[in-house]
Amino acid sequence: MPTTSEPWKVGVLFSRSGFLALIEETQYRGTMVAIDEINQAGGVNGREIVACHYDPASDNQLFRAHSRRLLAEDGVRTIFGCYASSSRKAVLPIVERLNGLLWYPTLYEGFEYSPNIIYTGAAPNQNSVALCEYLAETYGNRFYFIGSDYIYPRESNRIMRDLIGSRGGEVVGEMYVSLKARREEFLPIMRDVRRIQPDVIFSTVVGEPTVYLYQAFHDFGLSSKTTPIASLTTTEAEIKAMGFDVGEGHITAAPYFEGIEGERNEAFVRRYKQRYGEDEHTNMCVEAAYFQVHLFKSALELADSMDPDMLRPIVLGSSFDAPQGEVSINPACSHANVWSRIGKADRLGRFRIMAQSKAQVVADPFLTGFVQKPA
Repeated sequence: MPTTSEPWKVGVLFSRSGFLALIEETQYRGTMVAIDEINQAGGVNGREIVACHYDPASDNQLFRAHSRRLLAEDGVRTIFGCYASSSRKAVLPIVERLNGLLWYPTLYEGFEYSPNIIYTGAAPNQNSVALCEYLAETYGNRFYFIGSDYIYPRESNRIMRDLIGSRGGEVVGEMYVSLKARREEFLPIMRDVRRIQPDVIFSTVVGEPTVYLYQAFHDFGLSSKTTPIASLTTTEAEIKAMGFDVGEGHITAAPYFEGIEGERNEAFVRRYKQRYGEDEHTNMCVEAAYFQVHLFKSALELADSMDPDMLRPIVLGSSFDAPQGEVSINPACSHANVWSRIGKADRLGRFRIMAQSKAQVVADPFLTGFVQKPA
């Protein structure tokens, strides 16, 4: 029997307003679906999980302030949150100094480790490597980079440039826009794309500007059949916002897509739609936000304590039958071993899977297994 009926309090830190709300709102939803599932099944050791949520409004200063408030004032020890790498890096020194545990459900550029973060999104070896191989074999080796101007796009482009170079390819253009870019900022870029005629566009644009990039591409009469936009960040949420006809034929590499077959995912999608509406779609960020809460729950059952020093050793090496397939936490680096998939958007806003790994791919955030081929 539990010695107390006090709830387990956790922090939830996703933007529900601002230019990143398009995708962070879905991460908030995935988190809440998991918390509700756990509570409906009796909670953890007889105690329910209660979420303490703040809206950072896509502002890194607010991410920093709210994380400090959660840990120093609200008595929270675990935080589920952050989408952009810049917000993760804003929160990182806070959780390390106050010994919190941040669960980060977003793909990112890799090359980071903190004992106070569990990384459950894809690392570069789980998405960038497979995407580069697929694009080069299917479309060609001439890449044009378009990204938002902050750390994730610039670092991801550095990695992709090395991968392309190892295959004898080249980057024929590289442009960046502001994080709050409007549609008109993409017009001169599309003129340049039309002039250079690359084989593929690699996009690291995030948030609401993603919609404007694809719409500008469509407005210029460019074709996804010959020069698709390929991305690590464009999900079902952005495809819905830009218009299914605009998104059709473009490509994303991700561990998860809504259309994955299997009872586990079908049940997950059904629960999500029952709560948020039949026209709402799951995506890789929803799914990672969802399964990381269940990994937390399993560790909490054993530790019976929110102390990160007790939870973390139990989390490392743990596994969960997620909607994407079985996932686990690599004890060597605190990153999730997730699946690798390539999807192509169809006319209904779904991704048709073009290629996938046979099982989860071991996380290698520092690309130690990648050996660059000589020029």
